[in-house]
Amino acid sequence: MLDRLHRRSLLAAAGLSAPFIVGLRPVLGQGFPDRPLRLIVPWPPGGSTDTIARIFQPRLAEVLGRPIVIDNRGGASGATGAIEASRAPADGSTWILVYDTQATNETVMRLPFRTMEAFAPVCHVASGPLVMVAHHSTPFRSFMDVVEAARRAPDTITYATSGVGGLAHVSTTLLQQVGNFRITHVPYRGGGPAVQDAVAGHVPLFMTNVVIVSQHIRAGTLRPLGVTTRTESRHVPGTPSFSQQGFGDFEAPTWWAFLGRAGVAEGLIRQMNEALVRVLNEPAIKERIEAQGCDIVASDPEACGRFLQAEIAKWARVIIENNIRADS
Repeated sequence: MLDRLHRRSLLAAAGLSAPFIVGLRPVLGQGFPDRPLRLIVPWPPGGSTDTIARIFQPRLAEVLGRPIVIDNRGGASGATGAIEASRAPADGSTWILVYDTQATNETVMRLPFRTMEAFAPVCHVASGPLVMVAHHSTPFRSFMDVVEAARRAPDTITYATSGVGGLAHVSTTLLQQVGNFRITHVPYRGGGPAVQDAVAGHVPLFMTNVVIVSQHIRAGTLRPLGVTTRTESRHVPGTPSFSQQGFGDFEAPTWWAFLGRAGVAEGLIRQMNEALVRVLNEPAIKERIEAQGCDIVASDPEACGRFLQAEIAKWARVIIENNIRADS
């Protein structure tokens, strides 16, 4: 009793309330397995998903009070890592940070799982624009330069993406359909390898999220030609959207989401969401992630689930209408 009175006196003297102190406590990982947690990043090191994960991972581990190990499992546009995660035990030991390909892969590929059945939504982490960039050595000063050149010589201009069936690929296919032009897709095994070739000039165009090309845009190595948000994005100032360049109401923002295994205890899902939302909203973490070229969303599990369902349905229609397959 005396200890409690003494503590309250100290709080009062400091001008703090008990609820404030509670808000500063770590979200201790009660109920998680007594071993390091695994965060699968289904892309190679150097891509946007890996970059974002490595920004929040150390702080998330501190808040949860237990180690978190990042496990890069690249391949098949994120499907290799997702398959690995779908087979993990539903005990809260394994989590996954997915990219927008999570919504398109199950239509493009034959996978041994369905996203909304195999995974438990935890948090819509962030969203941002995709951007089409051209190497500075190319003659393309605007996206319409690309369109006109492609109409004169169909299929002779190549563009890179982080893999077959991802939002960058599917949205560029839709752009070609709307604009009546044809360019040739060159898929890579992740954004890291793709950006290396784009910066080297080995491929003239690259459709990607802003996260992995922002520094190269600032350096002048890569020239932005258009963004997939409805209007101009603050992350690529001065670059008009494709909608503003005559492509109707075209819109295809990219995104990242944090998922657990289906069957993980609801209490663990809530603990992970609470910890992650707290970390993502900390000014230092938020600033570092948004400086890469995206906006923090930090949703609750229910909003994340609704978002995933809508994205899967939206892009399934485009994939089916355009006969996009894993070998396209």
